[in-house]
Amino acid sequence: MDQPSGPQTEFSLVQLLPNMLTIVAVCAGLTAIRFGVQGDYMPAVLLIIAAGILDGIDGRIARLLGSSSKIGAELDSLADFLNFGIAPPLILYFWALKDIRGLGWICVLVFAVCCVIRLARFNVSAKSEEAQRDSAYFEGIPSPAGALLVILPMYLSFAFADRPMLPGALICLHMVLVGLLLISRIPTWSFKTTRISRENVKFFLVGVAFVGAALLTFAWVTLIALCLGYVVMVIWAWIDRERPSNR
Repeated sequence: MDQPSGPQTEFSLVQLLPNMLTIVAVCAGLTAIRFGVQGDYMPAVLLIIAAGILDGIDGRIARLLGSSSKIGAELDSLADFLNFGIAPPLILYFWALKDIRGLGWICVLVFAVCCVIRLARFNVSAKSEEAQRDSAYFEGIPSPAGALLVILPMYLSFAFADRPMLPGALICLHMVLVGLLLISRIPTWSFKTTRISRENVKFFLVGVAFVGAALLTFAWVTLIALCLGYVVMVIWAWIDRERPSNR
């Protein structure tokens, strides 16, 4: 009779790759805060975007390699809070809200609290059988999307440098609204369940190439367009979810 194997004591570097990517994302988020303190805002924003990309691939790589673990899931959640709940509002604060310290800091705290509640709710629902009822939708916008949306005023400022900066009060309102979207019950599409038919794969890849080229060439304008497109998609998903199904 085979003896039950004990806990694994050695791991290959490939198995550790997802956790390595998460750690790199944490370093990106912390460095973004450092750049924000120093006033180097463009590199700070780019590092937040890089952290979002890493967050999008580390879990998928873990599932593909069969190296998912509880510690990896907890590490990913903590990294999400740092990268998407703390770094973006702090960078916004250093960039435009220091002159309205009281109101600006309150909005930073509101966004951070909304993000941590969003992550806690997601972690609980992911462990619940009820999460399988409608896996095509999230409840509320995901924290990476919230982070990219909340720094939209910075994209606008970088893309149209000759225009006046948005008022601090308007940036505060934007931050609070995005924070509330994080904890809302608004359905948003889960890209994890999206499937591309064989006939449309070539068009999808061409689209990815186009977006990638646009990001490299017109980064800030493209990010503005992606944010607006995401908002439209959220509205459409809400309408589609509420529409009575045809029978």
